[in-house]
Amino acid sequence: MSTPYPFTAIVGQDDLRLGLLLNAVSPAVGGVLVRGEKGTAKSTAVRALAALMPEVSVVPGCRFSCDPGSPDPACPDGPHADAAGVSRAARTVELPVGASEDRLVGALDIERALSEGVKAFEPGLLADAHRGILYVDEVNLLHDHLVDLLLDAAAMGASYVEREGVSVRHAARFLLVGTMNPEEGELRPQLLDRFGLTVEVAASRDTDERVEVVRRRLAYDDDPEGFAARWAAEESALRERIATARALLPQVLLGDGVLRQIAATCAAFEVDGMRADIVMARTATALAAWAGREEVTADDVRQAALLALPHRRRRNPFDAPGLDEDKLDQTLDEAAGDQGRNDEGRNDDDPDPDGGGNDDGGGSGGVPPQADGDRTPSQGEGGSDDTPSQAPEGAPDAPGRSAGAEQQPVASAEPFRTKMLSVPGLGEGAAGRRSRARTEHGRTTGARRPQGSLTKLHLAATVQAAAPHQRARGRSGRGLVVRRDDLRQATREGREGNLVLFVVDASGSMAARQRMSAVKGAVLSLLLDAYQRRDKVGLVTFRGKDAEVALPPTSSVDAAASRLESLPTGGRTPLAAGLLKAHDVLRVERLRDPSRRPLLVVVTDGRATGGPEPVALAGRAARLHRAEGTASVVVDCESGYVRLGLAGELARELGGTAVTLDELRADSIAGLVKDVTAAGRAA
Repeated sequence: MSTPYPFTAIVGQDDLRLGLLLNAVSPAVGGVLVRGEKGTAKSTAVRALAALMPEVSVVPGCRFSCDPGSPDPACPDGPHADAAGVSRAARTVELPVGASEDRLVGALDIERALSEGVKAFEPGLLADAHRGILYVDEVNLLHDHLVDLLLDAAAMGASYVEREGVSVRHAARFLLVGTMNPEEGELRPQLLDRFGLTVEVAASRDTDERVEVVRRRLAYDDDPEGFAARWAAEESALRERIATARALLPQVLLGDGVLRQIAATCAAFEVDGMRADIVMARTATALAAWAGREEVTADDVRQAALLALPHRRRRNPFDAPGLDEDKLDQTLDEAAGDQGRNDEGRNDDDPDPDGGGNDDGGGSGGVPPQADGDRTPSQGEGGSDDTPSQAPEGAPDAPGRSAGAEQQPVASAEPFRTKMLSVPGLGEGAAGRRSRARTEHGRTTGARRPQGSLTKLHLAATVQAAAPHQRARGRSGRGLVVRRDDLRQATREGREGNLVLFVVDASGSMAARQRMSAVKGAVLSLLLDAYQRRDKVGLVTFRGKDAEVALPPTSSVDAAASRLESLPTGGRTPLAAGLLKAHDVLRVERLRDPSRRPLLVVVTDGRATGGPEPVALAGRAARLHRAEGTASVVVDCESGYVRLGLAGELARELGGTAVTLDELRADSIAGLVKDVTAAGRAA
């Protein structure tokens, strides 16, 4: 086994180290989610923490790490009456992104359960992690149903496996640590809330600190054991401090005054539910124990808020994480003042009557607030010399007109709830919420022979397959004689996530009518819809003489929103170039992920200018997508009194459908949910 990098040798990253140590002191805090760019020691710190965890005493031979002092009465390997314990190091178990549900929670031997009534159970990673650390790298890329199972087990301290009426339960208490790079996609707010703490990490911009990071890393790579030996004293001291804080934790007093500050803070920042209050209380108690105190102070509450609240304030993926520290200090001061007026006797004993809301803040831990900034007004406000009455919609770009010159980006309009656009047919892609697909979860539609391990038993089909052979197999009792060949896997239908590739017209014809703000609002709305439906997204833009991939396909819809906001406009309309660029992107993505079906969303008024025969060239490019069966929809941005219907023509060439900006809204009376290809055929 390789020598881990010492925890005490990590340079900087104070918030990361504090969040991990607080969970080591009090696992009831609920774990920590580490968010940050690549190469910031996230994984290194988590793996290094394992060496600091106290040893655990376990029942020999128990696959579920039962404590001999208080064994789990429901342990599948039990009972463990009067079992002598043995000590071992706490485990660090890593959950890979591609893990199956059975690998996570364990699996039952269905054949033995049906034929013998025996609960033959193969433990999963949750059992391995009991009383240790469960580490999930790139947790934002884990399938949602696995994250749900993981967080449910962490919250309840137990894992349940249910298969066709056969149930197994075992204890699963662990320190949960997840790491993620926000550029690769966000976790849903509901899942973010289940992590106790979150910390943001970034590479230092201080030259001396970066030099020290490189120096230590090179020294470790040259001689891991020798490097670890040089830090052994610091590691031992930190290990003892964790043990001391754990022993002190039950004695820490959480007074009514700090409880009032915690409740007031959560109310002031409008966090949903009560989990934030509980996590803050546990974190503040752990902070006091870590500092060697038996009473929680206002500084502990402040630090706990900076660790426990920023990720709970995100309502959608476009919200910037962070906490307004000035507002936090004001809230703590007001809550302390209210407590002092309500309980003068208690206030006299308080060494800090102001509630600890001092300017230095008692240390870092949060993310500085990020101002939204004033929205740039539409360029059409206050009048424009380019109106439909002066130039009909679809007229060629005139020399010297504003449509031909690059214009500064405009802010998007407010997003809205959109109609669902789906890919027709039945796919087999990653679980999501957009198009119909064969999935592991959903309604049962039939049965088949299992390919590999059995995961979802179709009981009726299994009994039907086994019934004709009972006499030949010598059945004599009440039990059913079931063989492996009789087992049937349930086929289920649910929803999948798709690759939604946006092709956005950023030419002068869009900006000249002052429509870009509305167009950006529509694309932003579709991005939000893609986030909610677990899609990957990509962004291609075209203007001037060419098209470019503004964002390669990714799970990070907030990255797409950021690129969209900074999108400049101007120039001619190379529609064919945009469609050909999209064709190249989809060709590569089909090789990378052939099971994820694409949905092409072209946002344009349908015009094509520049170069020889631009309209004919755009038609040929559109037919390439149609020939490959790409589901498509054209968001028609044409406006004004004179409409040429060019977007509709483009949709017919693509084999898809066209919707106007107004029809895209879910509350529009123009129609119900549209299947893009089916609607295209009807057209």
